[in-house]
Amino acid sequence: MVFRRILVVMMGCLGCADQPTEQNDSNMESKSSVVDESAITTPRIRLSDGRYLAYRERGVPKNKCKYSIIIVHGFGSSKEMSFMASDEFLDGMGIYLLIYDRAGYGESDPNPKRSVKSEASDIEELADLLQLGSKYYVIGVSLGCYPAWSCIKRIPQKLAGVGLVVPFVNYKWRSLPDDQTKDDYRKQLCRLALLLTRYTPGLLHWWFTQKLFASATALEGNPTFFCDKDLEVLKNTPGYQLFTQDGLRKRRVFDSLRRDFIVAFSKWDFDPLELSNPYPQNESSVHIWQGHEDKVVPVQLQRYVSQRLPWIRYHEVPDSGHLLVYDTVVCEAILKSLLLGEDPPLYRPKLSD
Repeated sequence: MVFRRILVVMMGCLGCADQPTEQNDSNMESKSSVVDESAITTPRIRLSDGRYLAYRERGVPKNKCKYSIIIVHGFGSSKEMSFMASDEFLDGMGIYLLIYDRAGYGESDPNPKRSVKSEASDIEELADLLQLGSKYYVIGVSLGCYPAWSCIKRIPQKLAGVGLVVPFVNYKWRSLPDDQTKDDYRKQLCRLALLLTRYTPGLLHWWFTQKLFASATALEGNPTFFCDKDLEVLKNTPGYQLFTQDGLRKRRVFDSLRRDFIVAFSKWDFDPLELSNPYPQNESSVHIWQGHEDKVVPVQLQRYVSQRLPWIRYHEVPDSGHLLVYDTVVCEAILKSLLLGEDPPLYRPKLSD
């Protein structure tokens, strides 16, 4: 039961989009590119350290767009993630979307030196190489918000705006008070998961891939971490194939997930709760979008984050959980708020709840 619950925390808490195409086994540490180039189906671009990042594009061509937006996927996801804004909406608004495979996911090469800093560097270099202009927007989803936080810290001058959609909270942020998390069982489970992931990777890999006991199927339809609306979404999606025994058996998949989890939940080199407003003249804006019924990140904890950082615009979606990006109306509201400054009354938090 302990391993099952850890798996639910690691995989269920943080994954919130479609899964990446699985790749062939290869040695992650020995060479910069480990993806089978004969299997590449989308564009890739080479970074200064020799790694390749794969990406896909939506919306209007970047040379004709009014807004350039980079979307950062979450845990166990990929550039194929769902962000349900319609093509008609993107065209009408003049939006160019760039969705890329983070290091080690999908068709992108892994980064054995992955860090909070390197995630922001990847975004900055990707934008420069693809010539997105002097300023661009970044939207992080779930675990993909730690690269977005890093961008706010390191390259605020290059950000036209930032959206943090159902952002996870790292319990190791030093200024997060104990009274906000003392009764949160997720904190202890994440601590145990981090220890096992860091120090016993072989044991975890064996447990997730052995067939004697059910170990990697605890996520599907689990009401512990999904509200009713999330469960309805999951009924109509392919599911979490990456987290099945077959998916995790591929060591490249397992190692990428492991490394991402460790970086996200270890101590960072900065505390987001101590950030000062990088845009005192309102030259750009930062937004948090939270589902009121989210069981992954409790709404009260997200409200605390927004209260500590009053310069961030906080939006709350009633009757919704962690899978906001599967809702077309919400996705388009996220874009309108980020690009046009709209503040729909429907998504203003009712703090008396």
